[in-house]
Amino acid sequence: MKQKNISIFFLMALMLSILTGCAPAAPASTQPAATLEATAAEVTAANTASLETEEAPMDTTKDDAYAEALTFNNSAWNYDAENDVYWQIGVQYVATPETTEYETLGIYVPGAYMTATANSDGSFTAVLNEQGAVNGFTAKTAPMVLPVNTPGYSAQQAPAAYGYDEISSFLKAGFIYVHAGMRGKDNGYDASGNLTYSGGAPWGVTDFKAAVKFIRYNKEILPGNTDSLFAFGMSGGGAQTSIIGASGNSELYFPYLESIGAAMYDANGQYISDAVTGAMAWCPITSLDYADGAYEWNMGQYASAGTRADGTWTSALSKDLAASYAEYINALGIKDENGNVLVLQESESGIYAAGSYYDYLMKTVETSLNNFLADTTFPYTESAGGFPGGGMPGGGMPEGGMPQGNPPAGMEPGAGAPEATSTTYQTVQEYMDALNKAGQWVAYDAATNTAKVTSLAGFVNSQKNPSKSVGAFDGLDRGTAENNAFGNDESDSLHFDSVLANLLSANQAKYAASSDWDAAYVDAYATDLQALDKFENGIQYRMNSYNPMYYLMPYYEGYQTSTVAKYWRINTGIKQGDTATTVEMNLALALENYDGVEDVQFTTVWGQGHVKAERTGDSDTNFIAWVTEITQK
Repeated sequence: MKQKNISIFFLMALMLSILTGCAPAAPASTQPAATLEATAAEVTAANTASLETEEAPMDTTKDDAYAEALTFNNSAWNYDAENDVYWQIGVQYVATPETTEYETLGIYVPGAYMTATANSDGSFTAVLNEQGAVNGFTAKTAPMVLPVNTPGYSAQQAPAAYGYDEISSFLKAGFIYVHAGMRGKDNGYDASGNLTYSGGAPWGVTDFKAAVKFIRYNKEILPGNTDSLFAFGMSGGGAQTSIIGASGNSELYFPYLESIGAAMYDANGQYISDAVTGAMAWCPITSLDYADGAYEWNMGQYASAGTRADGTWTSALSKDLAASYAEYINALGIKDENGNVLVLQESESGIYAAGSYYDYLMKTVETSLNNFLADTTFPYTESAGGFPGGGMPGGGMPEGGMPQGNPPAGMEPGAGAPEATSTTYQTVQEYMDALNKAGQWVAYDAATNTAKVTSLAGFVNSQKNPSKSVGAFDGLDRGTAENNAFGNDESDSLHFDSVLANLLSANQAKYAASSDWDAAYVDAYATDLQALDKFENGIQYRMNSYNPMYYLMPYYEGYQTSTVAKYWRINTGIKQGDTATTVEMNLALALENYDGVEDVQFTTVWGQGHVKAERTGDSDTNFIAWVTEITQK
């Protein structure tokens, strides 16, 4: 049996004189599972033992201050009579917040689920109305949906005012909408430049998990089914949604959760889960341990401009990263839906552009195009450039008005979105001729209205140009949002890609043959990879906590050490240059083969870029229909 440790962080923060129970310490090693003696079964057994011991952990809620801080106030509801909505904002969801700017939430409830009496100050005291119903849901069965609006791994502001219009469709569907503030990639500072709170990994997901625990801590008095929690987000929000969905109850988060006074145990001393039921991710920018390599293998190897131009040292780095990705895939053991291991093989043309993994990616592209042909009536107008709705989907643009990472082609920092253009194609054949304008890579059969994709290079050059420089996520100048996401309290931005760092060290003699080489990069990466956070955890530990694949594949130590969401919907615009299609494809395949995951819907949407991509309809409507179908089975 694993011994419970006493949480020093909790004691100091709450100024308690009573010892409180603490969750078990996180695993010390963070290397791939292949380097460990412990088997996946042993890891699973250890994790299970830590959460389900014969002796229940000490009842931390017996402390009045702790219980009061974490108990939801049912006497502080506001009421929107016009739309029949009860709501609260500014609800603190941890006992000892590091920043109340973010560690509060808003909750919005259809009026049918509550019975209320007015207080003298205009607020309401409400209790559950179990007879009320909306769209077939009741106060006890209604699903709870939680947005993750964090483009570029940025912070999500806690709601500061009531707004009905943006969430009306969810409430009309009978859902309960919980908007939790959560920290993002940047630290917080006061006017004098003093650190006020920590940002970056894993604080954003930590805050979200704490909000989930708070909801479950108060499940007896809050409306909604706390066994039907669905997270949803796009881009960096899609990435963090994927992390949230894959990392339920991971011990890697325990010291961080304890330090802010999260509701770790209920009144009976039972561990409170932070796992969610479902995850909806659009264009997730994730799996950052090999994202740079994936980007160069999928797209960069077919480009020849900018940092990939002949003669530059970064063009050599691009090729080396692409080759390193092939090594990773061949060690990863990723399987298709039928359980066949996918591999890459050396090829005469391209870098490892052969093998079953290459073929599976080609089939993914082909399926996307054929779905488009099935869905589309010609004439068809294709739009290019600009962002839908005048801004980034899912909650506006990141800081500076730019997408995360390097700017898309044709954009300079601060310049805003490029002007949108459009082209109308009268027939399918006219569209196919345009796709093949620079060289044949699609064969079209008019009789069956289907297409066959014959070249990944042709697809990339036509439809998926890389929009980021070499070092797409771990930028050479530490200038990406992801570099910020792995900063610590001493440095707002740090390198994190150990594969790239190792290539710089091993191949510097080769790179030095180019006049633009700077040997300082070698030390910069090596030094940053030794950085620790306030808990003395290194970059690799934090990387693991923010990598959904860490929990899903036997290649990693974290395999089967978490509670993975049962339901997944992953949609992406296949045309985007923001991340490799392989990243999203790998995530979907890992989930397909993970025991306990009941359904994975993975869709690559043709002709769409970095947006809330949907084959048909709009994102909110489709998400609502998906949640409703799952929860009303």
